[in-house]
Amino acid sequence: MSSARRPDRTAPSPLPSGPPPTGSGDTSPTGSGIVRGRLSFPADGQLTIVQFNDTQDCHRTDVRTTQLQRAVLEDVDPDVVVLNGDVVDGAPSTPRELRQAINNVVQPMEERGIPWVLTLGNHDADSAAVTGLGAAEILEFAGRYPHNLNTAGAEGITGRGNQVLMITGSRSPGDAFALWLIDSGRYAPERIAGQDLEGYPRWDWVRADQVRWYLETSEAIEAQNAGPVPGLLFQHIPLWEHRFMWFASVDSRTPEDHARAVTRHGIRGLRHEEEATGPLNSGLFSALLHRGDVRGVYVGHDHVNTYDGDYYGVRLGYGPGTGFGTYGLSGRREHHLRGARVFHLDEQAEGVLTGTELRLACDYGIDLSPGRQPGPPAELPAWAR
Repeated sequence: MSSARRPDRTAPSPLPSGPPPTGSGDTSPTGSGIVRGRLSFPADGQLTIVQFNDTQDCHRTDVRTTQLQRAVLEDVDPDVVVLNGDVVDGAPSTPRELRQAINNVVQPMEERGIPWVLTLGNHDADSAAVTGLGAAEILEFAGRYPHNLNTAGAEGITGRGNQVLMITGSRSPGDAFALWLIDSGRYAPERIAGQDLEGYPRWDWVRADQVRWYLETSEAIEAQNAGPVPGLLFQHIPLWEHRFMWFASVDSRTPEDHARAVTRHGIRGLRHEEEATGPLNSGLFSALLHRGDVRGVYVGHDHVNTYDGDYYGVRLGYGPGTGFGTYGLSGRREHHLRGARVFHLDEQAEGVLTGTELRLACDYGIDLSPGRQPGPPAELPAWAR
């Protein structure tokens, strides 16, 4: 990975109070979900991550989605990109169309040689019944790209692609930071124990075996490094704790509650829709507090939420929806929150994560007029035709 840094990189806002290549040295057990040897801090110890999410479009992706991606990548010059779920929608009607939809939004990274990885969202496999390409096939396809970092993930647990990407330090061969990727699922079952879920959220949730995998893997990483390794966790569907943080409350949801939350949790950003969680609280946040290594949990799913804050030592936040082909704000402001989230890491700083900020389409003069502007599919690689 290049260690070159753009001289005009915007300073971060301060925070309130496929398989490893041969010879990578990765000795992680097969199927553990631990991936080493693919990412390392540049020589200066500074590393930048970009989160795109909800690119969510068909094989004729809105041209402004990839314009936005390219503008952010040119501006920020990141070291790694996370496509945080709902990479495509359910419109593709053939395997080729689904591959084209994915290809459209990974080309901005591939053409720049930027490592990238995706998490699965609820919509990515919506077209599986007609295309024959479900979650496993999407990950396998993504893994063929030269700069993709996805693996099949941890074996024997719920979901696909549950993995942790270890970032090696610039001054030592040890793990300096971790990128946790969790499959937060698709949709809740229609019935549990013979009872329907009418009136409850219809989305899925992180299951207990995934939480157990995180706990056990976190402990193993600590043992391998003689201490906890800080990290960020990316999944598509938000936690219940995202909503609790916004109101500093479980039950009460008044403007006064939110005003108290802003002071308590240092919340920045906007909330234009309710958090679309699953019907059950997974207990993942409790596990994160127990381990104390994950510095933040960032999600997508709710396209017009952009907030983040410090919820009892763990940052909880959203990346804004990146794609112009799916829902946004209402009326003439439909596309005014399309964007990306940027994370800044400093290997020598306490906790390593030093700042996070947004980049919006309006920052780059991209056309924000309502409606869709579908474009022709990008050319598929020869191996994918």
